[in-house]
Amino acid sequence: MKRILSFMALFLVAGMCVGIAQRNGKKRKPVSDSTASPKLIVGIVVDQMRYDYLTRFWNHYSEGGFKRMVSQGFNCKNHHFNYAPTSTGPGHASVYTGATPSMHGIIGNNWYDKVQGESVYCASDDAFESVGTSGDAGKMSPHRMLTTTMTDQLRLHTQMRGKVIAVALKDRGAVLPGGHTANAAYWFEGGSTGNWITSSYYMDALPQWVSDFNSSDAVEAYKKPWTTLKPINTYLESGPDANSYEGKFQGETSTVFPHDLPKLWDENGKFNLLRITAYGNSMTTDFALAALEGEDLGKDDITDFLAISYSSTDYVGHFFGVNSKEVQDTYLRLDNDLERLFNTLDKDVGEGEYTVFLTADHGAINVPAYLFDQKIPAGYLNNNAQKQRFEAFLKYRYGTTNIVKDISNNQVFLDHKVIGNLDMDLDDVQEEIAMELLGYDNVYKVYTAHQMWRTNYTSGLPNILQNGWNQKRSGDILLVPPPGFASYSRTGSTHGSPMVYDTHVPLLLFGKGIKKGNTAERTEIPDIAPTISVLLGMAFPNGVTGEPISEALKN
Repeated sequence: MKRILSFMALFLVAGMCVGIAQRNGKKRKPVSDSTASPKLIVGIVVDQMRYDYLTRFWNHYSEGGFKRMVSQGFNCKNHHFNYAPTSTGPGHASVYTGATPSMHGIIGNNWYDKVQGESVYCASDDAFESVGTSGDAGKMSPHRMLTTTMTDQLRLHTQMRGKVIAVALKDRGAVLPGGHTANAAYWFEGGSTGNWITSSYYMDALPQWVSDFNSSDAVEAYKKPWTTLKPINTYLESGPDANSYEGKFQGETSTVFPHDLPKLWDENGKFNLLRITAYGNSMTTDFALAALEGEDLGKDDITDFLAISYSSTDYVGHFFGVNSKEVQDTYLRLDNDLERLFNTLDKDVGEGEYTVFLTADHGAINVPAYLFDQKIPAGYLNNNAQKQRFEAFLKYRYGTTNIVKDISNNQVFLDHKVIGNLDMDLDDVQEEIAMELLGYDNVYKVYTAHQMWRTNYTSGLPNILQNGWNQKRSGDILLVPPPGFASYSRTGSTHGSPMVYDTHVPLLLFGKGIKKGNTAERTEIPDIAPTISVLLGMAFPNGVTGEPISEALKN
C-alpha cells in the first residue's frame, strides 16, 4: 500500500512539474520518433561540381565529409541536368522547384526580355532596396521565378512556422533556393566591406546576429596566403601547377601555389579576391553556422530549412580550370568544411534528426586548349567572324539586320513585327535562318521555336533543349556548339551546354529518412524537390516535373 501511495505521490509531483514548465513556455524534450519529419533539412548546392570530383579526389577526402554522405547515405551516380542552358540561375531554380526552365522561367543568369526589349538578370528587382549596404548589390528578389520551391512548400505546409534561411556568396545562389517565402536570404557583398547583405524583400534591417558577424573578424581572418591543404606533391589527381591553361591574378607572374592574397589584395578587388579561392567556401560555412545558431534552426519539431550554396568552386573552376591544383585543393578544403558542418549539426540539432542533400547547379568542360593539346577535338568559337557572316546574310536576304533583335544564351531572338511588315511567315523565316546557321563551323545542331512548339521530344539533345525552352521567354532559334568547344577565354573552364560534361553532377542524400545505398539508374535534377517533399509529407512545388527517387527513401 505504501508503495502505491509513494508512486501516486511521485506521479502527482511529476505532473505538477510538467504543468509549471508548460505555463513558463518551456518545451519538454520530445522522444525521438523515427517516423517524424526531420527537424532540419540542409540543402547544399556546390557550384560547378562535376560528378568525377567525388571519385577523382576520393582518396584525399576525410571520413566525415563527402565520404560520410556516401557511406551513411544514398549516392545517385548517374545524376543529370535534363535541360540547357546549364548555368547557375537555372540550376538553383531547377533544384528547388523540381522543374525545368520551361516551367519555372529562369532561362539563364541573364536573358533578353522580349517584352522590355533589354537584358535582365535572374534575381534583380529595382522594387526593393539593399539591406546592409549603401550600394545596389541587395536589390534582389525571386520575382522572375514563376513557380514555387520546396522551401515555399515547407513554409506553406507548416503555416509559415518552419523557417527557411538561404546563404551563398552569389545573390542568385541564395535568392532562388530561398523561394518566394523565405525568412531570409543572405549573400556576400565583397569589395571593400566583406559584409553579408540582403534585400528589403525579406526585411528592413539585418538581424543582430548578422550585424555581429559582419562586425567580427571572421571574414578578415581569410586575408592570408592560399597554400595547399596537403603537400602539393600528393596532388596527383590534377595537372602540373605551372601551365598555360590557368588564369593569373593581377600582380602574379606565375600560376603556381602559394597565392599571396595580402600582396594581391588591392589589385584584385579586395574581399572579392576571396571568392576565387577555397577560403570563400570556408567563409560561407562560417556564416551558415552562425545562421544555424542565430535563427535557432532545427530546435523544435517543426521542420526548418537551411539552403547553402558553395559558390567559390565555380569561381575557382572558371579561373583555373577543372584540372588545376587549385580546384583539387578547393574540394579537399570543402570536404573539411562539410565535416565541420555535419559535426555541428550532430551537436546542435542531433545526429539522426536532420537530412542533407548535396548536388550541383551544373558541371564544367575541361579547358578546351588543354583538350586540344591532348589531341581531343576541342576549341573556341569565333563569334566575331560568325557575326559578320550572319549580318551579311541578313542584309542580302531580308534587306535589314533589324530582323534579329538579340543573340544570347545560344539563342536568336527575331523581331516578329519586322517579319510581319516584310509579309513573311515566321516559321519559314526561323527555318531559313536555322539552315543558314547550320552551315557555320561554330554550330553543331540547330532547332527552331516552331519545332519546340510542335514536337514532343522525349530523348537526346532536342529533349534537353526543349526542357530549357520557355514559350514566353526563350528565343526563335536554338544553337548548339560542337562538343568540346566553348565561347570563353583560353584559360579556365566554363559551362552552359547540353553536353554530358555540363550535365553530370553528384546527388548525395543522407540523414533522417534516407536509406543507405546507391544507384546507377538515371536520376535528374528535378527529382530532388519531389523526393524531399515525399520525405516531409508535404505538397510538391506547383510546377514540378520530376519524380521522387523512391529507392533513396525509407518506408
